Amino acid sequence: MKKIAVMPNSGKDIGLLNTKRLVEFLCGKAEIFMEDSYSVLGMDVNYVPSSEIYDKADYAIVLGGDGTILLRAAQCAKRKIPVLGINLGKIGFMTEVETDDMETALEKFLNDDFKIEKRMMLRTEIKKNDEVQFAFHALNDVVVSKTASENLICIELSTDGEEVNRYRADGLIIATPTGSTGYSISAGGPVVDPRMRLVVATPICAHSLAVRSAVLSSDKVVTIKINDSYGTDAVVTADGDVQGYIKDADEVIITESEYDFELVKITNQSFYDTLIKKLS
Repeated sequence: MKKIAVMPNSGKDIGLLNTKRLVEFLCGKAEIFMEDSYSVLGMDVNYVPSSEIYDKADYAIVLGGDGTILLRAAQCAKRKIPVLGINLGKIGFMTEVETDDMETALEKFLNDDFKIEKRMMLRTEIKKNDEVQFAFHALNDVVVSKTASENLICIELSTDGEEVNRYRADGLIIATPTGSTGYSISAGGPVVDPRMRLVVATPICAHSLAVRSAVLSSDKVVTIKINDSYGTDAVVTADGDVQGYIKDADEVIITESEYDFELVKITNQSFYDTLIKKLS
């Protein structure tokens, strides 16, 4: 019997109607875990503290959009927990199962009629005074950008110590193939098959007609610095969440993560079929 962590987005699943429907279908067929903040609903599941839920399950089912999966990605990847996404969002590149098809998809899942697709992640360190302040992991992208009150910032990009480019722009996106269909594509970056292992560097509103995205090898160390003698701050985000701020001489060091995110694929729909369907 599978041990499954059910992780809803209550902002998208109003009244948790789809979550209750999912739990009712799984009852007796799997061992279900949910965070104890949902215990007031009285569903027939094992309620555990949020700090423990990742250690209880072999699989996770996330109800929401791709953003909901991003919130769970790093913790699931660290524990090698494959994730099945139920789409309650607008686009849903990773949450491929629609609610109308939920029971059919769950039946296949319970019968092991699915594939696991591995997605590369990024590991990022923020260094100040040659010391690592903290590190974090991202599935979609790492972005260095100007704060709301600042003008354009000067960004230096290098790989393995070799300069790639200098940008005067609102910021710079370092995206995985999974993240190529997110913020990166909105900034003019290329679409990349999510099964590939590379990174895409895309400037945000660069002050130059000649600047384009750069595709970089994932086995190289990507370094970003802010070159600004006025002490301008830049904000560093991972998958949309603020991680910290940097100034001139600080470094953002990005490498391929030692963790892969594992996505449960139920349907045979290809990435390109999804791309045409979602973005047309």
